[in-house]
Amino acid sequence: MKNNLFCIEGKVVVITGGYGILGSQMAMYLAEEGVRVVILGRSKEKGEELEKKIKSNGGDATFFVSDVMDEENLVQNREDILNKYGKIDVLINAAGGNMPGATIPPDKTIFDVEIDALRKVVDLNLFGSILPTFIFAKAMVDHKYGNIINIASETSFRPLTRVMGYGVAKAAIANFTKYMAGELAIKFGDSFRVNAIAPGFFITEQNRALMINPDGTYSDRAKSVLAHTPFRRFGESEELLGAIHYLISDASKFVNGSILVVDGGFDSFSI
Repeated sequence: MKNNLFCIEGKVVVITGGYGILGSQMAMYLAEEGVRVVILGRSKEKGEELEKKIKSNGGDATFFVSDVMDEENLVQNREDILNKYGKIDVLINAAGGNMPGATIPPDKTIFDVEIDALRKVVDLNLFGSILPTFIFAKAMVDHKYGNIINIASETSFRPLTRVMGYGVAKAAIANFTKYMAGELAIKFGDSFRVNAIAPGFFITEQNRALMINPDGTYSDRAKSVLAHTPFRRFGESEELLGAIHYLISDASKFVNGSILVVDGGFDSFSI
């Protein structure tokens, strides 16, 4: 008899920030595995383009315009998803990002950080996961099953220079993941899980300017990251897919409140 521990076919998976570099890779992969993928994001053009691409490959995908900072919008998303699919099995909180004003360039100090930018980055990366979690978890509780996957970071475990706002928010995401894991399971039972993945260093639109010089060479920061990564390379976005698949599947049925690190050894390495 075939072992179905890793089978995720038929699950309804909602991905916020679903057309970003990491989110889109997840969406396409999961659709290939038979998942019914719901893509959420602010850009109608980008979302519909990804939906069309997935459908052209035989996958099941639906895009809804969404803003993770807009509660009314998220509630409407929830109702639209339930009307179409009847349930929400999994939420992947992949929305997030950074902005220059919340980072500290080499020639600046902490006193040059723009407070408004800092607040926006913390809000997006923290409350941009908290609000969807609260709103979509309600549907999960009503259907007596739920699985939430947050996106943490290396900055969840140790402060990294320059990315102050992002690091503060991602450290909070690690705590929020563990808190919600206990809260949902204790109050609603062992059919509810909350975990996170912590990607190491991947080249994305959010960090490209920090890692890549205008001429395409690695910046000093990128070289420093690679010097502290035993694999001596950046991650490829598809290298997160196995971790996501595992956390969605029943193979991780007793895994709750965990943060799965995918980083080529960065977090475990010193000198």
